[in-house]
Amino acid sequence: MDNNFSKWLQPQTQPMPTAETLDGYLDRIIPTVRSWSEDLREEKFYLNRAWMEMRDDEDFHQAILHFFNEGGEYLRSIDGDVTVGKWRYMAPNNKFIISPPKGEPELYELAFMDSQFFILRKHGDQKRLGKRKYFVLVFEPIGKKIEWKHVPELLFNQYRDTNNLYLVVGIIIVVIIILILVLSSF
Repeated sequence: MDNNFSKWLQPQTQPMPTAETLDGYLDRIIPTVRSWSEDLREEKFYLNRAWMEMRDDEDFHQAILHFFNEGGEYLRSIDGDVTVGKWRYMAPNNKFIISPPKGEPELYELAFMDSQFFILRKHGDQKRLGKRKYFVLVFEPIGKKIEWKHVPELLFNQYRDTNNLYLVVGIIIVVIIILILVLSSF
């Protein structure tokens, strides 16, 4: 019984993982939060929304927005200059292809998605190639207020807050059951 209780308390006591890079943080956090992620087939979470790109590159100072619209239309705005491409969800494989306005199409897998984060993992061994592993998008109203260093913390705290809510609800249910049992014995 004591072991089960400590499992419930784990999210409150679990420290925020540390890393030097955004990819490093996400490698540590994604396995923890993945069960709370939506699925790519749930298009309402990413369609017709402004997603701000986040990178941990010190030379990255552009405001890049991505829009995934109905019909496979993909818009990318770099400091207000818009280009058009295509996107495609590959349902049987749960993969996502983005065909940028210039360049070759890129294949991604979903790492995590909810109403605030849309994080894709580029297929293949990106570390070996010296490239970014994750394509990190944050809902624009949030993204324009934060720096990349806040993304892992926000994602991790969201997981912790959700688990705290379940803990409180669980405790309330247990207390109600105990009260019902105690009052029914009179």
